[in-house]
Amino acid sequence: MSDLVKTPVTVITGFLGSGKTTLIRHLMQNPQGLRLAVIVNEFGTMGVDGDILKGCADESCPAENIMELSNGCICCTVADDFIPTLEALMALPQKPDHILIETSGLALPKPLLKAFDWPAIRSRITVDGVIALADAEAVAAGRFAPDVAAVDAQRAADDSLDHETPLSEVFEDQIACADVVLLTKADLAGETGVAAARRVIEAEAPRPLPILTITEGAVDPRLILGLGKAAEDDLDARPSHHDGADDHEHEDFDTLVIELPEITDPADLADRIALLAAEQNILRVKGHVAVAGKPMRLLVQAVGARVRHQYDRPWGTAPRRSRLVVIAEHDDVNEAAIRAVLEGVPA
Repeated sequence: MSDLVKTPVTVITGFLGSGKTTLIRHLMQNPQGLRLAVIVNEFGTMGVDGDILKGCADESCPAENIMELSNGCICCTVADDFIPTLEALMALPQKPDHILIETSGLALPKPLLKAFDWPAIRSRITVDGVIALADAEAVAAGRFAPDVAAVDAQRAADDSLDHETPLSEVFEDQIACADVVLLTKADLAGETGVAAARRVIEAEAPRPLPILTITEGAVDPRLILGLGKAAEDDLDARPSHHDGADDHEHEDFDTLVIELPEITDPADLADRIALLAAEQNILRVKGHVAVAGKPMRLLVQAVGARVRHQYDRPWGTAPRRSRLVVIAEHDDVNEAAIRAVLEGVPA
């Protein structure tokens, strides 16, 4: 009879750098007796997040249960990548009890939910819930959630105005599709910032949603796993800006992979990455860097001007290659200018 029970899937969505990988690491470390599997969708060509998670693999979520999709947005590569990956996980000698899907920061969750209607998987898998992560500090600052009333007033005054930015559409679609919203980095936002972010999300949500505040991905797994929402059957309650469209594209965003020589000063590199955000509107930087004289790789993750870096593991026999993924809106990508800042070349 156990073969007739659908395997639950939790879709974890959220804007760039909102803390999705940190949350999944926490769930892997607190599996609640479940055998987990993880699908990581990178926007770009480097599997940074997947590499981080594989470093946390254990018997409850072994390395073979962690799979990466790096050929584009998960909802745009359903037939070629996503469905075969799900089928491969379901064919493992020990089938996972629960599958976690980390979407890219630019993915729209609703098209992904539609993929679960495919005959090959519909009878075997169900979407237990959609968890949207939102950076409390960023939301409180109004970066990705515009004032709807003000925008409507502007549109009434000038029909030629673009009433929403690509970033706000992504943010709003993720919130509208969610069953639970996690306000991350609550410690950085403070009580006032968290309260402001909560108000923004409550205003954007099409229905009342649980909104939980977390720091460093720490949340009781029982609050977000085992929701039993069957979200693939509940699409009408999850409105999207792209409803009615056959598909969607991410041509508003570009990614670059920049290779660097070994560095000597991680703090200096962090300053240069922060400069990219300030001067070139770079949204996200992540990757691994070789530091001269250090046997361990330096993991670098940046959201805007907020840069974090730490040594995560020895290079071992792997090549000491410094590679950073840079993500920005299309018009803000100037490879020569970005490379000059990262390499410390005077303008």
